[in-house]
Parts: sequence; C-alpha cells; structure tokens
Amino acid sequence: MTHPLRRPPPGALTGAASPLLDVLGASWTLDAPVIGVAWDGDLAGFALGDGSLAMGRADWQGSPQLEPVEGGMRLIPAARPPPPVTRLRVHQGACLSIARHPSGGFLSGGEDGLLAATNAEGIVSVLASHPGRCVDLVASGAAGWSAAASGRQVEIGGIATHALELPASAAALAFDAVGSRLAVAHDRGVSVWTPDAPVRVLPTPGCPISVAWSPGGDTLVCGLQENALHGWRLSDAGDIEIGGCPGQPRSLSFAADLRLLAISGAPRVVCLGFDRWGLDPAGAGAPPVECGLPSSRLPVCQVACHPTYPLIAAGYHNGAVLLCQPGSEDVLFVKASGGGSVTALAWSPPDGGRLALATQGGEVALVPLPGLLFRFNPAPQGIPAPQGIAP
Repeated sequence: MTHPLRRPPPGALTGAASPLLDVLGASWTLDAPVIGVAWDGDLAGFALGDGSLAMGRADWQGSPQLEPVEGGMRLIPAARPPPPVTRLRVHQGACLSIARHPSGGFLSGGEDGLLAATNAEGIVSVLASHPGRCVDLVASGAAGWSAAASGRQVEIGGIATHALELPASAAALAFDAVGSRLAVAHDRGVSVWTPDAPVRVLPTPGCPISVAWSPGGDTLVCGLQENALHGWRLSDAGDIEIGGCPGQPRSLSFAADLRLLAISGAPRVVCLGFDRWGLDPAGAGAPPVECGLPSSRLPVCQVACHPTYPLIAAGYHNGAVLLCQPGSEDVLFVKASGGGSVTALAWSPPDGGRLALATQGGEVALVPLPGLLFRFNPAPQGIPAPQGIAP
C-alpha cells in the first residue's frame, strides 16, 4: 500500500499552500541552538546548547483539529495557543546528546561529563559523572539497553553493566530495531556489541560520521566524512560497496516498507534501494532515486523516513522542512525557511503520528500528521511509481 500525500481541498486548511506547522502544529523559539530531539510517548524532549532540556506535546486542550467532511476535510482552528514548553537546566555547559530513557523520560549527555535522566515530571537524576570529560553521545534500544559514549569509552547499561573500550573516539551510536545490538562508529571502523558475544569490529575505508541499521538488522551502513557510504552484510561481514555521495551523509534513515535508505548531503534526498544483500535487489544497476525540491541549491541536512508510510521528512540548511515521496517531485511543506539549519527531525513512535523538528537558531516545533492528510492506494512491491500529491 502506498500513502501519497493528499493536498487539502481549497480553503480546507485556510489556504492549501500554508505549511502544516502554521495550521496544525505548535512552535516555540528558544534562545539556544537545538542539538537533538527524542520522543517518549507523546512527549518530545529537545536538548539545547545552553545545557537545558525542553519538553512539550503536540496536542493540548484547544489545539487545532481536522475532521472529515464530504469531499475532504475541515479545519477546526485552535481555540487557544499552545502552552509553553517545560524547560529545565540539566547540564553545566552544552547538552551534547539526547535519547529516550528505556524506563521513560530522557537520557542526556553534556559537556560537564554528566549522564543524566529527566522524567516527564521534570525530575533530574545524575546517572554517571566523568569529570574533565564530555558525554558526547547517548542511545537507547527497545530491549532496555542504553549506551553513553565519552571519547573512547562506551558505558552500556540495562540488565547488566558493560564497558567498551574503542580504538578511537566514538562518532555515532545506534541500536538495532530489536535493541539487542549496538553499533559504535569510530575512526576506521564500526564496533558491534552484543550482550553475549565478543565485540565485532568492521573496518571502513574512511572516517565514519553516522551509522544506521536496516529494519531487519541484516545490514549496517555508515556515512563517511569522505562523502561516501560503506555497508556490511551482518550474516558474513561481507562489504557492500556503495558509490560516492554529493555531500557528507551525516543523516541516514531506512524505510522498512520501501526497502530503501535515505541519505542527506545533496540538494535533494537521495534514496538507495536495499535488501539484506545490499544495494539494488533486482541487480539491474538501477540509479539512486531522488525526491524533494527539484530546484533546491541548498543541501538536505536531516532525513527521517516515516515508520508507516512511504514518506520522508527532509530538513534543509535554510530551516525548511518538507515531506516528499521517493520517485516524485511533489512535496508538502511542513515548515517554511528560517531559524537556521535543521538540526533534528524525529517521528513519534510507533506510528509516526507526529513530527518533531528543531533548528540551529533555537526553533522547536511539533506537528501532528493525522491520517486524513493521506490517501491509500495499492502499489507494486518495492519503490512505488510516482503518484504525487493529489489535487
């Protein structure tokens, strides 16, 4: 099934050209750059460069709503503005990373060497302290494990506590979809940790800056500083050769239903077809598929594949955020340009009913995406043929 974007009928959203944020979402301007975002249920947490954590919800009493009407939908405007976000000082110095805490709330790491937990009520607990060091990266998985990286050391907590010593400083962390394996990218390689097996080191031809698991956990891919990608089949550690990229692939996102990998760095979102054996399952040498603004000259800096629909959220260096569909030039704007580069995009789990976004200039926003905005049509297996946005 495909779910192409459906353009609202004229007047249904007080002007179909309005970005979705302006008619359905909530935004706040904070006086600090936003480092990252994570979801805990319907609560979004934003890590800020001044060491604080901001938390907010996309729905509030009196928020705008869509209701179905014959031939389309009708907007019920907001009865009251969104409440302010809850903002807490968690770190001295910048907050460097954020992830959902396996028990609820958020994990964050900071320049002050603290690994902290903040629950939905705003209670902050220090889980670990590393004086003189920074907690650069945090991650968590579905199986209850969490990880925090400080230079070459990675501490893994959950059922038991583990310590991982790397050959070089960690550059990216990612748990697989099950949450039982951790990939740690570092100079010239990716180390794969599992609770009951020796650490497996997969060498790279360059310096990784991002890492991502395929939804089934069969493939691992990292983006390289050298404007390239490198991947592995986890069954035999076989290398997957991937060509160069037009820019640095700092953001990677797999789309399960489409079996593709979306990457940032180019003026448009670049999508590479994948299955468990690597690129181009059909073996026909198909070129990458692009989507997004065909006239863009600015690079995409963040990508996030929808967990249910064949849609990709793309954030640009000018602050614009849009939704696009692989193989189509049609787009639907979520946010207009402004506010600095987009630094974070995240769909709410498990169904992607809300999108959280943030910028370098300190703007944070939450946008509900109800099912009324989408239509459902059958499609062939693999990347769907372009169907665009319905008139």
